[in-house]
Order: sequence, then C-alpha cells, then structure tokens
Amino acid sequence: MMELHGCACCADLLERRFDRRRFLMTGAAAGISAMLPTLALAKSGKKTYEAMVLSCIDPRLQEPVRHYTRRRHLTGKVSQFVIAGAAVGVVAEPFKDWHKAWWDNVTTSVQLHNIKRVIAIDHRDCGAAKIAYGEASVANWKAETATHKAALAAFRAQMKERLPQLSVETGLMALNGRIEMFS
Repeated sequence: MMELHGCACCADLLERRFDRRRFLMTGAAAGISAMLPTLALAKSGKKTYEAMVLSCIDPRLQEPVRHYTRRRHLTGKVSQFVIAGAAVGVVAEPFKDWHKAWWDNVTTSVQLHNIKRVIAIDHRDCGAAKIAYGEASVANWKAETATHKAALAAFRAQMKERLPQLSVETGLMALNGRIEMFS
C-alpha cells in the first residue's frame, strides 16, 4: 500500500478511493439501480408499446407496411391488427360482423400493451373497398382517394368517440409503399 501523508481522516478517504473492491461494488450497485425500472415493469407484466397498426390482409401490402413502421422506428414497438380493408373493414356496413373484433382487439392492446395511438393504413387498389362501396367508388384515383378519406374520417370519429385517450394517424398507401397521411 502506498504511504499517505496528511491527517488520518484524509488518509482513510484516499485508501478507499483506490480500493478495487469498492470500485466494483459501486459499479454493481449503479448497474442494479439502472435496471430497477425495467425490472419493476417486467414484474408488473405491463410493457408500453408505441401504437397499434391497423392494415389490410392484402399480401401486396405486408412488406410496404413493415417498411413504413421500420422507417418510423416502430419495429417491435407496435401491436398489429390485420383485416380486409383496414379501416374500411372496421367502419363499412357490409363488414359489420367484423367491427366487434376490431374494438375487442384495440381495447385489449390498450390494456396489455399500454398503447397511446393507432395508425390505420388503407391502401390503393383495395378489393374490400370495392366490395363495401361499389366499383364506382374506386374507379379512378380521385374517387378512390375520396372513398378512403371518408372511411378513414369515419374511423377517426369512431376512435375519438370510443377511445378518446388514443391519438389516431390515418393514411392511404400506394402499392409501392408511398403513403399519403390524412388528418
């Protein structure tokens, strides 16, 4: 041990300062302290996720939706609900038997995953929109946009009425993955 000069109390402090055991114990205590919030969350069984993503069953959209959530840094941070037509499937009358499944799932995601928002992604060239609203409703770009804007607006209104604590983002995705957001 090195020779220390000065008063006994300072010598004692300096001795501790260079003690490897104390250094390791302090490091371990700091590590455990940093993990406590994570351990408490794990013990409670509740984990907070960012959102629930509502999208369509169309196989052409699976990769574009995944790329969209990845670009937004949401990988592993969202619940997903996939149904024909996305928001169309949740609000259109011809699909009324499906509506309860959406509400049960989004409510469950709020309870289990603590989500704070919903991201609804409809898409162009959607067969469910054609079934729900007729061929003329998707006959051209302008009609198709208007149809999805109306369905997404109805979706936002229902979300605000039933789950006002959640923010809602809505968009219409092209088959190439480009998305136009609506508010």
